Order: sequence, then C-alpha cells, then structure tokens
Amino acid sequence: MRVMKNLAAGALGALLVAGPAQAQAPAEFYKGKTVEFLLGYATGGSNDIYSRMIAQHIGKHIPGNPTVVVRNMPGAGSFLAVNQIYATSPKDGTVIGLGAPTIALDEKLGTNGVRFKTAELAWVGRVSPLVNIVFTWKTSPVKTLEDAMKREATLGGTGAGSTVSIYPLVLNNVLGTKFKLVMGYKGSNEAMFAVERGEVEGHSTAYEAVRGAKPSWFKDGSIQVLSQFGLKRLPELPNVPTAIETADTQEKKQILTAIMSASDIGISYFTTPKTPNDRVEALRRSFDATMLDKAFAADLERLSMGLDPMKGEDVQKLVQDVANITPELLEKIRKAYPEEGK
Repeated sequence: MRVMKNLAAGALGALLVAGPAQAQAPAEFYKGKTVEFLLGYATGGSNDIYSRMIAQHIGKHIPGNPTVVVRNMPGAGSFLAVNQIYATSPKDGTVIGLGAPTIALDEKLGTNGVRFKTAELAWVGRVSPLVNIVFTWKTSPVKTLEDAMKREATLGGTGAGSTVSIYPLVLNNVLGTKFKLVMGYKGSNEAMFAVERGEVEGHSTAYEAVRGAKPSWFKDGSIQVLSQFGLKRLPELPNVPTAIETADTQEKKQILTAIMSASDIGISYFTTPKTPNDRVEALRRSFDATMLDKAFAADLERLSMGLDPMKGEDVQKLVQDVANITPELLEKIRKAYPEEGK
C-alpha cells in the first residue's frame, strides 16, 4: 500500500512539474533562449543574405526576445539541413530552417536523399518568391534559349537537389536544350566566379542572387539571360521569356507550370514538426512583423534585395497543394525531372 502511495505521489509530482512547462507561454519559453536559423545553403548567396537580415531583426519581435543566430549547412541541394530539422532538431520552435523551394516536389517524386515530409513541417512565412534565371557569359555563342537547343552550353552546378541544377536539366528533358552541368561548386557565388574565369559558360540561379552579388552584369551586358523560371515574367526582366512561355505544347506547359510553382514557395522558412501550436503562431506573427519592420526593409533596399512576403498559413497551403498533385500529372513530371536528382 505504501508503494502505491509513493507511486501516486511521484506521478502527481511529475504532473505538477510537467504541467507548467507544457503550458508555458511563448514569452516565458523564449526568454533567455537561442533561436537558430539553419540554412541548407552556403554563405554569400541570396538565401544566406535574406536569412541574416531576418535574423538581425526578428529577435525583437519574437515574444521573450531570444538571441538569434545563423548556421549554414549546405549539401545535397539543402536536403542535409532539412533532414536534420525534420528528424533530430528539438521540436520546440527554437530552430527555423530554409531549404530549396522544390523540396515538396522532391518528396512527392521520391527523390534520393529525402527523409522528410514537407507538409508536416510548420511553415513560418515567405520573404520573397524565388525566380531563377539561366544566363551565359557575353562571349558564349549561346545567346538565347533557342541557341541552347542547337548547341551545348556548360553551366556551373551545385547540389543535385538544388534548383540551380534541377531547372536547366528540366529544360533539357522538356524543351530539348543541351545544357551540360559542371558540378561541384559550393554555392552560386563560387559558380559565378567560375563564369568570370571562363571555367563554364554560364550558370542558373536566383535572379536575386545575381542582382545582389553582380548588379553590374545586367547594366554592362556581361551576361545574356536566356530564360526565367517563374510563373510570370519579373518586372525587372520584361523582355526575357519564362520557360513556360517557350513550351510549344499544352502538355509541356502543364509540366513546367507544376515544376516552376516552386518559385511561389520561394524563400520560405519553417520550423520543426510537432512544435507546440502557440509557438508556431508566435513565430508566424513575429515573421510577419519583421516583414513590416522599416529597419528591415531599409536593410534590404540597401542591398538591392526584393521583398514580397507571404504568411506562413498560405505557404503551408502551397506545400499541401504539391502533396495533392494528381498521379497522372506526377508521372509526367517524373519523366521530366532530372535523373541526377533521384
């Protein structure tokens, strides 16, 4: 009988200790904590720049004002970082991640290296869509997408799961271009230096990455932009066709539209699955407040970085829409998707 009483007392004590912790308000929880931005990208590119700018400002908007740090974990087209966040990071809202905008489609296709479920991640918000471009250096004979269908052009590549590699190879498979990827560059900055050195003819990456790192290239004609990978043309590139516009059949347009929808997901952040709902809500509203922060906007403007935010709830829906792609369309996408990414 005494043993039963002791067990009951112990259980009650555990509940009394656990109860307040579980009911802890976000401000109480985050006070004195460190929130880590874990990026699946190398330093220096647009993803890294955006993330560091957000990290500088979001701490004052998160209840409890935690310290915010940034850590880069590039590799496997951002899969290394996303896998860690999904599987082993604390499920408490202290880790905010950034991966490739195609990760939802990669999961749907069963891409090699995917060990996460994107719809189970709690999406916090988007800072900007991510429209990629493919360009060649001014000395390359490949000056248009039509030229790329007739002759080979070498492009600097990074991870197989990155849009840097995926989009040009999709064009090879759908439109018949002849892009050849030279893999192994650690990030777009390194690949752009390789273009300048003449190691490769061009590169495919986010428009913001090029505008941020090499703004003069657009002004002095150093590069030729062949195509942009978005659902519509960027206002800054009104004369450059989208890949979807270049497609000559409705089926090709349908395939490219499904793949390029990742541009709408863009640079979107998420936290771990099973994070308490009140902390997800706190992170989402803190992210929204950061997007409206005048000091944050001024920092982006100084760096010539665009801002077109989206709420976390809406990003969550975009990710869910990818999960709901029909089997018929998925099979068409599977045939178009690069083998290197599988």
